[in-house]
Amino acid sequence: MADTVQGLLLAHAERDSVGLRHEDRTWSWREVVAGAAARAHVLRSMAETDDQAGSPLHVGLLLPNGPEMALAISAGAISGHVTAGINATRRGEALASDVRRADCQVLLTDRTHRPLLDGLDLGGATVIDTDAAAWPALVANAPTTTDGFPTPAAMDTFMLIFTSGTSGEPKAVQVAHFMVVMAGSVLVDKYGLDADDVVYCSMPMFHSNAIAAGYAVSAASGAALAVAEFSARGFIDDVRRHGATYLNYVGKPLAYVLATPERPDDADNPLRFAFGNEASERDIREFAQRFGCSVWDGFGSTENAIIITRNEETPPGSIGVPFDGVAVYDRVTRTECPRATYDAEGRVTNLDEAVGELVNTQGAGFFGGYYNDEKATAERLEGGMYWSGDLAYRDADGFVFLAGRTDDWLRVDGENLAAAPVEQLLLRHDAISQAAVYAVADERVGDQLMCALVLRDGASLDPVGFASFLAEQPDLSPKAWPRHVRVSTALPSTATNKVLKRELRAQGLATDDLLWSRGERDHDYAEAVRSNS
Repeated sequence: MADTVQGLLLAHAERDSVGLRHEDRTWSWREVVAGAAARAHVLRSMAETDDQAGSPLHVGLLLPNGPEMALAISAGAISGHVTAGINATRRGEALASDVRRADCQVLLTDRTHRPLLDGLDLGGATVIDTDAAAWPALVANAPTTTDGFPTPAAMDTFMLIFTSGTSGEPKAVQVAHFMVVMAGSVLVDKYGLDADDVVYCSMPMFHSNAIAAGYAVSAASGAALAVAEFSARGFIDDVRRHGATYLNYVGKPLAYVLATPERPDDADNPLRFAFGNEASERDIREFAQRFGCSVWDGFGSTENAIIITRNEETPPGSIGVPFDGVAVYDRVTRTECPRATYDAEGRVTNLDEAVGELVNTQGAGFFGGYYNDEKATAERLEGGMYWSGDLAYRDADGFVFLAGRTDDWLRVDGENLAAAPVEQLLLRHDAISQAAVYAVADERVGDQLMCALVLRDGASLDPVGFASFLAEQPDLSPKAWPRHVRVSTALPSTATNKVLKRELRAQGLATDDLLWSRGERDHDYAEAVRSNS
């Protein structure tokens, strides 16, 4: 097996089996590699024309999931230049800042996204509209040979991939060729995938999940890569159209699909495996049953320094067993947190002591640092360990339970609470598709616990029934009863379906959504009096 993405692609250069699928079109692997090489030649000539041949070429991609995005990523592998995935949901100065931060000399976009760049300072990047006539003409007239390009080293940067930005400004992670090769190879071996399979990738390809768990799987196995824009309602039809046998996901897409009406033939499809992270236990179980496939949910970040996987013994609520060196540490004392203890009802009795930050005690793992951000890199690697920013605790057997991000720690009536366990509990209700728990300020001191809920299609929920459900949960702390409940049609989220709690916190009670509140000393919910403050 090659140790660079370039090597993986070149191994398929003479194959005529399908390598890429999009809507009703297909490209053979021979055509994929040739098309990537042509784009690599064009981009390399642009850099040389700008007298930048002696510096590393950085090409930004502001494109939707489609053949141009997939071929442009492959062009970076063939050429050995650095590809920067630009988040297509960013706007204005935030978007421009990402392009400048990544030092993009060329920015490929399309007619839909091109207007987003008008008037922005892109640091001198040359903008190419791939839908305009000039780009396909340049590609058509370019050589398709893969000769003459430099051979990257395994630890050279393949892509700059920005973090999702749920807890601060996105940072550009330097993702090495070897990390992508390793991730794809592990999943190919795990699922026994080969050239007869089809990898369905509807997660945005500027994000690490799509690259490490989608694109890399196709490149490592020779399976066709079917690229698409995610659609919950069109999901099963698209899987059937492409003959998809494997898919990747991140965030809430399983919940979105499960919220659509069931069909009697849902399980009549070619899908065998779904791999991703951040799905709830209920969604994992129900998705597997409804669509007749195996779902495996792991835990990892764009930085790839913390890896945790489920096994057959993983208890309910846990995300699994950590890799060697991964532990839960107290950020203040720099010592490992004690394991969680439980009462007869299953509640953690030592949450204050047991909850800490997930760390890699052995260092950075495969994290190559943030590009153009030495300060953020140093903060992540403080004291020679990688600090993830994710809160968690471990039980006596070493299984990890998430407690949220470092800003998901609430102080309610003198008691510390973690958001993630309460969210998992709320998802036990059959009517609830998504749940986000966060803090709003208490009028006196500390926090009040608020939750935002999204219901399944056609489901209903009323204040009395919700209170009755909470009362039936023996492991719900009395302090963890939501003071305010927001019932929404959708939650603010990133492009990778991660809820933006900072927006929910900022909105507080100032929402047009259905809002219930309860008294400080009772558990009876009623429609709340609105506040515009």
